[in-house]
Amino acid sequence: MKVIIDTNSLLSMVRYYLPFDKNKVLYYFIKNKIQTGEIIIIDKVHQQCSFISKGLILKALDFLTDKDFKKASKIPYNTESIIPPNTKAFFHLLNSVFVNSIVKKVKKITDVEFEKAKTDHLKDADMRLVLLALNLNSEEDVYIVTEETSESNDNKLFVKIPTMCRELGIECISLPALMELYKDEFEFHFK
Repeated sequence: MKVIIDTNSLLSMVRYYLPFDKNKVLYYFIKNKIQTGEIIIIDKVHQQCSFISKGLILKALDFLTDKDFKKASKIPYNTESIIPPNTKAFFHLLNSVFVNSIVKKVKKITDVEFEKAKTDHLKDADMRLVLLALNLNSEEDVYIVTEETSESNDNKLFVKIPTMCRELGIECISLPALMELYKDEFEFHFK
């Protein structure tokens, strides 16, 4: 199993789970899963972690800044050269299904503006998560962990991760669902 986790899920873990992790059970569990390569932190997510909430994620999960740990764990995962396995089909979806056509129409986005927005979107952390999942999908079970929902798109030009995952056949789960997946591997108790 491979788990690719987004920045908001890491932030939620740090804010809502780790404060109750007095014995650092979850902390060491996550550290181990990252070290073995089961949980993947991509370069764009790692970069976002340094400035989201004043670096709270990197302070709480301090091993993510440890040079020796990063080198041994091969994190962050470099996604710079990742391309979709079926480029033609993927770009068809990107140009039609993954576009919020209402936003495109209301904002009167020209073809040139759309191409620029599409290029920027392809470099974004969300798209890098999806592309990595597509590339790993044939190897084993792959999950993208995100707190995003497909209901609200915040007037953005492109749809959110869960909608893309649904179209591409990628398993997209929330942080609580991830904890449920790992329920037999560790115990997390409240007193």
